[in-house]
Amino acid sequence: MPRSQPELPVLSPDPVSPQSYDTPEGAVRALIALYEEATAFLRENFTAVMKGGAAEARYRAFYPEISITTTSFARVDSRLSFGHVVEPGRYTTTITHPRLLSGYLTQQIGLLMQNHGVPVTIGPSRTPIPVHFAMAEGTHLEGSIEDHLQRPLRDLFDVPDLETTDDRITNGDVLVGPDGDRALAPFTAQRIDYSLARLAHYTATAPEHFQNHVLFTNYQFYVDEFIAYARAQISDPDSGYEALVEPGNHVTTAQGTGGTPAAKMPQMPTYHLKRANGSGITLVNIGVGPSNAKTITDHIAVLRPHVWLMLGHCAGLRNSQSLGDYVLAHAYVREDHVLDDDLPTWVPIPALAEVQVALERAVAEVTQLEGFELKKVMRTGTVATIDNRNWELRDQSGPVQRLSQSRAIALDMESATIAANGFRFRVPYGTLLCVSDKPLHGELKLPGMATAFYSRQVAQHLLIGLRAMESLREMPLERLHSRKLRSFEETAFL
Repeated sequence: MPRSQPELPVLSPDPVSPQSYDTPEGAVRALIALYEEATAFLRENFTAVMKGGAAEARYRAFYPEISITTTSFARVDSRLSFGHVVEPGRYTTTITHPRLLSGYLTQQIGLLMQNHGVPVTIGPSRTPIPVHFAMAEGTHLEGSIEDHLQRPLRDLFDVPDLETTDDRITNGDVLVGPDGDRALAPFTAQRIDYSLARLAHYTATAPEHFQNHVLFTNYQFYVDEFIAYARAQISDPDSGYEALVEPGNHVTTAQGTGGTPAAKMPQMPTYHLKRANGSGITLVNIGVGPSNAKTITDHIAVLRPHVWLMLGHCAGLRNSQSLGDYVLAHAYVREDHVLDDDLPTWVPIPALAEVQVALERAVAEVTQLEGFELKKVMRTGTVATIDNRNWELRDQSGPVQRLSQSRAIALDMESATIAANGFRFRVPYGTLLCVSDKPLHGELKLPGMATAFYSRQVAQHLLIGLRAMESLREMPLERLHSRKLRSFEETAFL
């Protein structure tokens, strides 16, 4: 019988007492200092252990924490959907990557101070940082490490804990912790770290490159057009765009290129047209299907983007539609099933007026059609999202009856998933699709027809999405983040 390993003493960074801050900038600087000290401690000791092949202690460091305590109900502008707590009490959240999220944190902390007139407190939390999340980008911790150490890695360092890495806050399952503290933010530090690691894996780009305006598509044709558009914008000094980042963190600026393109495309190739303060546009090719759509939005949500839109192709369900027509979704039939456990299908997914107006105006601007004439190329209606790509090969009586009863005008495999996850994560969302086939009316998507269609329509469709994003960029954040996305009791952080 193998002998058990002796228990090791625990070593941590020198303890730091919580401090109060009355400016958001001071609070963010304190968060950065605590986080960088903690992660440096873990990296340095991990390196030392790997060099020595043995350890005489267990190494543990903690995420920083921000908290605010109020003793009275605040009088705040009722039009605001975030930036204030709902009742007296202590509200806390753990923080990770405060340098990456400094703009978001400065804004959210500033609103709390403005609306409640009290300082925030910064100090170490009681949540350990998993060593995996403290490593530099690109570092991989594999099973061979345990062979090298001659004991499990978790004996020496904390590892990710899936028991506490979940979406219970955003799903509304828990807003009050066991100690009576209420949640201050929608995601905990470990949940954010998990998603940042996944983003780098799925997109082959670093999280720091993601912009606040995100386009999703399901075809490579849109990527090609986006790259061409991005390069033209970068060469124009008046555009405001600074760089294009492609998979592999390959960067193109007006001065040249840097980095090496990805040798192999990731599962969901992602491209970032960057502007100052993250105000540019990110395009993600999610491929086909609701699983990818849920996966990528689960992770991008932790970056708290200002808006995301779906631009893709769909089946037109009405004989009056033509190939190339646009569909602006104002409701969704959800038969994708990937979110059923998190957001029941009886929950309505409302259209957001600000996004709808921006998309409709963009269609009018690009097509040069207005008013009643716009109806020649665009319909507003219900989009059905399903999880079976070959649905038309099954008995049509059941699906067609449901689609007709729902007044659906288009069908795809991603849009309702992206909209529903936007609703769940309080990220403004919208959908503009392009009719690429009409299977109920004998117009199936065949290779020759598809090639001609794509070459004609994709450039215009993408330009509409870009124009809509540029319009939404000019909108104040407090107006874009509709109260329709907020429940009875919400976190103060957006």
